[in-house]
Amino acid sequence: MTSGMKSVVAIRHLAFEDLGVFEPVLEELGYRVRYLDPGVLGADALEALDVESPELMVILGAPIGANDEALYPFLGAELDAIRHRLDSGRPLLGICLGAQLIARALGGRVFPMPEKVIGFADVSLTREGQEGPLRHIGNPDSVLHWHGDMFETPPGAVRLAYSHDCPHQAFAVGDTVLGLQFHLEADPGRIEQWLIGHAVELAEAGVDPVALRQQALLLGPDLERRGQQVFREWLMAADAANQLIPAAP
Repeated sequence: MTSGMKSVVAIRHLAFEDLGVFEPVLEELGYRVRYLDPGVLGADALEALDVESPELMVILGAPIGANDEALYPFLGAELDAIRHRLDSGRPLLGICLGAQLIARALGGRVFPMPEKVIGFADVSLTREGQEGPLRHIGNPDSVLHWHGDMFETPPGAVRLAYSHDCPHQAFAVGDTVLGLQFHLEADPGRIEQWLIGHAVELAEAGVDPVALRQQALLLGPDLERRGQQVFREWLMAADAANQLIPAAP
């Protein structure tokens, strides 16, 4: 690893639901990405994971529920890893399932929505959301939603965003913990992988993949730019909060 390079561990549940458009920002800011796939490696890999050393830890999305440890036992080990990371005070980002698991680890509820929300639709910001990195997405403006459950903003966290169907869309704990229900990281140029990988879910939810593809082509470039602005600003603030940015010579 290059001297001075920082590290990020990303817990990934599906190969195509990765860091997406966030990866160029990480490269720009001097991070080396390591993916951990618990579905391949099992709970033992999570139990053995050093959750304190990486400068950043990210928990990515998946089409399973945050309350499904009985069906997917590795989720119990994942929750434990998240709790240890929270205790360390070091930067932690959760997206979709990841945000729901962080909410659970902080004592918040995760529960089913009346119906799944899949597609590009508006998200609005609270006053606190407008004062932080999320202001770059606009208020309101379209983002990619893809979830059937939602979290409740957990105790000690600040609610940052909401939508018509989902009153809890984003939360933060200080400058170092961020939970996003929506997918700013998704690469619109790779939407076909999502359409193929979630084909059954789309059919069950009555979502037209042709329309979703067209939305990605239309909104993708601007949403990619705004998502990277959000992530860059949050990550730099999280680094600063943990005194991880070296002092200028």
